Amino acid sequence: MRRLIYGLTAAALVTPLVVGASVVTAPSAVPAAEIMVFYADGGQRAAIAAIEAGGGRAVSAEPKLGYVLAKGTGPAFVDALGRSEAVVGISTDRAIGFASAALGARGRLPSAGPVGGAATGSLGLEGRTASAGSAELAERSVSRGRTEKGARGASNSPPANADARRAPAGDPGLPVAAGQGSAPAGDPGLSAGGPDSTAGDFGLSTVGGPGSTAGGPGFSAGGPGSTAGDSGVSAAAEPGSAAVDRRGDSAGQVGQARQPVQAGGGAQLAEVVADGQLPDGSAVRGSAAEPLAARQWDMRMIGADRANRIAPGTKKVLVGIIDTGVDGKHPDIAPNFNRALSRNFVTDRPNDPKGQPFDGPCEYKGCKDPVDVDDDGHGTHVASTIGSPVNGKGIAGVAPNVQLVNLRAGHDSGFFFLKPSLDALTYAADNGIDVVNMSFYIDPWAFNCTSNPADSKREQLEQRGIITGMQRALDYARSKGVTLISALGNGSIDLGNPRTDTQSPNYPKESSRTRKIDNSCLNVPAESKGVISVSALGPSGRKAVYSDYGIEQTDLAAPGGDALDGTSASPLRSILAAAPKGAMLRDGKIDQNGMPKTASVVRDCHGSECAYYQYLDGTSMAAPHATGVAAILISRFGRPGEGGVAMDPAEAERLLYASATPKACPTPRAYVYDYFGQKETHTCEGDEDKNGFYGRGVVDAYRAATLSP
Repeated sequence: MRRLIYGLTAAALVTPLVVGASVVTAPSAVPAAEIMVFYADGGQRAAIAAIEAGGGRAVSAEPKLGYVLAKGTGPAFVDALGRSEAVVGISTDRAIGFASAALGARGRLPSAGPVGGAATGSLGLEGRTASAGSAELAERSVSRGRTEKGARGASNSPPANADARRAPAGDPGLPVAAGQGSAPAGDPGLSAGGPDSTAGDFGLSTVGGPGSTAGGPGFSAGGPGSTAGDSGVSAAAEPGSAAVDRRGDSAGQVGQARQPVQAGGGAQLAEVVADGQLPDGSAVRGSAAEPLAARQWDMRMIGADRANRIAPGTKKVLVGIIDTGVDGKHPDIAPNFNRALSRNFVTDRPNDPKGQPFDGPCEYKGCKDPVDVDDDGHGTHVASTIGSPVNGKGIAGVAPNVQLVNLRAGHDSGFFFLKPSLDALTYAADNGIDVVNMSFYIDPWAFNCTSNPADSKREQLEQRGIITGMQRALDYARSKGVTLISALGNGSIDLGNPRTDTQSPNYPKESSRTRKIDNSCLNVPAESKGVISVSALGPSGRKAVYSDYGIEQTDLAAPGGDALDGTSASPLRSILAAAPKGAMLRDGKIDQNGMPKTASVVRDCHGSECAYYQYLDGTSMAAPHATGVAAILISRFGRPGEGGVAMDPAEAERLLYASATPKACPTPRAYVYDYFGQKETHTCEGDEDKNGFYGRGVVDAYRAATLSP
């Protein structure tokens, strides 16, 4: 699916190097490979020396995240980087692209001099206040990065009006990549985007399209080259059928004991009884506020249907969707879609380095999709769950009055690579985004290990680069007031005790192998510090079979759907949200006349206008429920700013936990999923206040709407 973020960040102030500067010596021949070199605190000059020692050259630098963009080639180049104590990680797996000095968002050229007043030569580095060095990285790996979630400081990015750009004061402008970027027409501040994106999202995509992968990390679904790491179950082509996949090495099972959850004001859910009925027993054609509201068991589970009437959120809150894109023209998204702020950080790549199909043929000039396009559907589904408006069409989201900002970091193939993801996070931080949803993991590694003996030295260095780079970007975003919410993962894995990774590296295709892993290996960003990670529930209230879990890793639980949470498979147990018509047509889910060909797709027409919705499963679908609740809380309790509101992420996290409905482990704790003749046992650790299945509880929109500060 499309959950990638790519390109040189338009908000990252990438500072071009000046040829002949005292810090850098440029060789006469420019090597082919572009590499991000992350350096330790105080290690900028030593990192540049290592780059030159390997026959490469430094080209530009990102002081906010502490890396140098370099060009170099060959094993000797990487070996030289690996020998330097100043280098804590690299990213080398794809072309990155370079920013050019173009007119910025505020009508000025970006500075080519030192950033933040740092007088360190043309790079302008060493200005970061927090970067992960080797010791910090090792400590973080041991602790799994999940136990420390304190505040990183209040927001320094004042919100602005709904249509404003919300760039921080004094921002010299957003650099634009030459000939790249997809910002709205007439918007001078374009985000850069190289042919880079990252793979591996979580949610679930529907089955059956060309290139769907089996056995992918979680589940890959339908579109050409859709990425693994999807939900756990996809809605299949035949009514009532489902397909399951895992990122882990064991098949999941569904089915035995069901313990309904009391949430959202006490509505106790039951399993689907028969065709034509919903998971809570109501008729499919029931009457509700929105035409398809009767199908939204998930909203009733968390009380969002009632919360919408009293606390629908405010347009002063900006929600960033870091995903495969958002269909900004969908009738149930368009009223809340902020096109001016939306960015696409990904340039599609038709083929991978082996010549195998990757994103498929380019649909737009320069392989750069507009900011209101989602060729996959995953990001649109996520955005719709968060904030589809109450407008008499389709469905309503958890927070139907907030603004939705597309921060595309996922490729059409569903891959999410490091650089686009960093760009999306830094852009969110610098442009007043209040909360971001991250329903993906960073490719090409399902688990990133700093020193796994099963990996080569180069692979270890690359995985350290992912851990370090993402943590720095997450820390930077959090310091600017961005609340960070992530899908936990769809591998049916106890993240406190992972044993085998069979899916990595997943790029280029057919590169994966089986390797042993342990608790020091991280699923990024779900296990990064400062991130609120969400497990998935089925309609009965139990943890979905595909959902990862872990006492240290699970922070909250939310409806993610589970087509197998019953006596037979049914897409009605999945999550219904908006779907792009183009993606539905391409994947064969609707015919040329626009009629659905699968039970997983619903058409809603008003006059001559028809819109589409699809059922998907996954922790990708659970996370946006939590993001929507966070948006309600920020709307209610955020402090006034310049045309908006803002809230310290630590306070948003506290309120999310305070408004959640506690849910204890099942009895017995070793819960057996049983389906299709297979059995799988997941053991829940902890108590009602905090446990590995449900974290600190099930998110509750109604409690968030009525909570006293």
